[in-house]
Amino acid sequence: EKFPSASGHLGVQMQSVGEVMSIGRTFRESLQKAFRSLEVGLDGLTPKSSSENDSDLTRSRGLDMSTLSYATCFRLLKVWKAFHQGESLKNIYNQTKIDPWFLNQIKMIVDVNPDKSLRELKHEGFSDSQLGKMLNQSELEIRSKRKKKNIQPSYKVVDTCAAEFVAQTPYCYSTYDSENEIIPLSGKKIMILGGGPNRIGQGIEFDYCCVQAVFGLKDQNYKTIMVNCNPETVSTDFDLVDRLYFEPVTFEDVLNIIEFEKPDGVLVQFGGQTPLKIANALSSSGVPIIGTSPENIDIAEDREKFGKILDKLNVTCPKYGTGRTLEEVINVAEKIEFPILARPSYVLGGRAMEIVYSNDQLINYIAKNADVTAGHPILIDQFLEDAFEFDVDALCDGDEVHIGAIMQHIEEAGIHSGDSACVLPPYKITSEALAEIERITKALALELNVIGLINLQFAYKDGQVYILEVNPRASRTVPFVSKATNTPLARIASQLAVGKKLKDFELNDWTKINHIAVKEAVLPFNKFPKESIYLSPEMKSTGEVMGISDSMGESFKKASISAGSHIPNEGTIFISVNDADKSDLIPIAKDFIKLGFTIIATSGTANKLNKNGIKADSIFKVGEGRPNVVDGIKNGNINLVINTPMGAQARYDEESIGRACIQKGILPITTLSAAHAVIKAIHHNDETINIKSIQEYHN
Repeated sequence: EKFPSASGHLGVQMQSVGEVMSIGRTFRESLQKAFRSLEVGLDGLTPKSSSENDSDLTRSRGLDMSTLSYATCFRLLKVWKAFHQGESLKNIYNQTKIDPWFLNQIKMIVDVNPDKSLRELKHEGFSDSQLGKMLNQSELEIRSKRKKKNIQPSYKVVDTCAAEFVAQTPYCYSTYDSENEIIPLSGKKIMILGGGPNRIGQGIEFDYCCVQAVFGLKDQNYKTIMVNCNPETVSTDFDLVDRLYFEPVTFEDVLNIIEFEKPDGVLVQFGGQTPLKIANALSSSGVPIIGTSPENIDIAEDREKFGKILDKLNVTCPKYGTGRTLEEVINVAEKIEFPILARPSYVLGGRAMEIVYSNDQLINYIAKNADVTAGHPILIDQFLEDAFEFDVDALCDGDEVHIGAIMQHIEEAGIHSGDSACVLPPYKITSEALAEIERITKALALELNVIGLINLQFAYKDGQVYILEVNPRASRTVPFVSKATNTPLARIASQLAVGKKLKDFELNDWTKINHIAVKEAVLPFNKFPKESIYLSPEMKSTGEVMGISDSMGESFKKASISAGSHIPNEGTIFISVNDADKSDLIPIAKDFIKLGFTIIATSGTANKLNKNGIKADSIFKVGEGRPNVVDGIKNGNINLVINTPMGAQARYDEESIGRACIQKGILPITTLSAAHAVIKAIHHNDETINIKSIQEYHN
């Protein structure tokens, strides 16, 4: 879904970013649990209904059988659809070459009689929400009916000692048999909800937070229970927690375990969006959620409520508005003035976020994202072009706030924080602005009554600090900050949730570190060669690296090498910058000349450089004539690119430049601050890289 140019066909080139594992007593039960673990809006092995408007999963006018020949991520749903339409097993086998045993199992799921007893249907792996849709009832009605008939899951163990002796570390799964193989844990116990499958927008950083939370709770002598379905993570190692449930992180499955175990509290703020999506439903069912309350987490998402808090605390944010209809959205956008940032409410990893420059582009955006925006208001924000962006991770115990660190993004505001390189400590901000960021962080954490972690994002432009986003939960930068500052933020946050106070801990002051850490994103464009490499508000990175040293240049160099980027020592550099950047470009261009680079530039940039005594040859932009800059890149005549776009046409040019850079393995730089960082890295190219363990940095 992040790469619309991709065909969706699976082949020899790996494209997945994560996986789930499910355990049941039959293949059918396990397969259904696996599909509902995926977090793509499925309740089991049943396609979404055609009204849910998802062309990938279903076609309301029937299935074209020829599409079954190609392996795609949702082919098994097409197999379901084919059986549902009455296709024979033999015919489907001829199209797919999927082993007939598996096809027969899927056919049994399709052919199941809805009039069967509820217990039999549950034994086949059907979820309550799946059954609700089959029987025209709500998920809660099915749950209530099931409980009245005393149809509850039983919990079995995967015995890690093969019954040779009593296992100390078995892990558990649910099924609908008659007897339990375990009894609830005794003593003080806390349940942690994991992050589910890794995907773009939610990755291993939230698993790190969950694992650190386990360590923190053990420090306070609590037994820990983990619920997760991701086999790739440390949180699902059998020996990490006192009890592990390998189950989908859904409302039904989690509530079943809570009713069985009756934990003293449930932590939802460490697993990213996965547990947060079900937090309100769990809270309404009487589950004791500890840490920041779901109501306060929601306030940060609610524009009206949050706007009132900002007014009360005298905090500035970009102008914003909300619209549900096309007319409302256009009116709001015109009032705010273009460029704007458009996005559906409640999205993960910047899904369907876009910078919009005109009414026509806005209408096109709404049409293109109808499946995502359906039923959700569209949020419109003033887009602060050419602003610096900052990230803050902090801890709050309800009375005091500890700032873990303030990081500065190398890319400008408008690029998703997960895709942006960032530096700790910040390298370009006034002490007044830094103090204002600290003031706002403390005021908002206390106003939202945060107990645990909070992440805030700020923009800084023309001397003004703006708040962009507040997340009263764990964030993807927590591991980076914790390792750079030697403060285990998530471990401490879990202890705050069970009543400890910040004053009980020896906390390091982030401003006292003597080294510089750089976080750089790893992007998968080599897997999707036709995709635009232009970074946007929609997150596309699949991982990140960290470079650490005593200087900005060396840290950036280490991070770039780790992320697979090549920074050349010499050659030709192409430069094209927007008018606002032209004056600031002069010292950068002089530095590149001193380093031995030859400069070519677009006409406006070349004129500015030549007038200031810097030799620069002119080259055509894309669409101005041939040979143009893309030809230069493809012909191997350009070794480095600096391109800072502003406006819709400039961004279009950058896409073709960026795509050529990816094909030729050339580093594209999209901000002047990143150009500064690259210069510092090149200065280090002739010097030996210093190697120290992280323990040495912290000593």
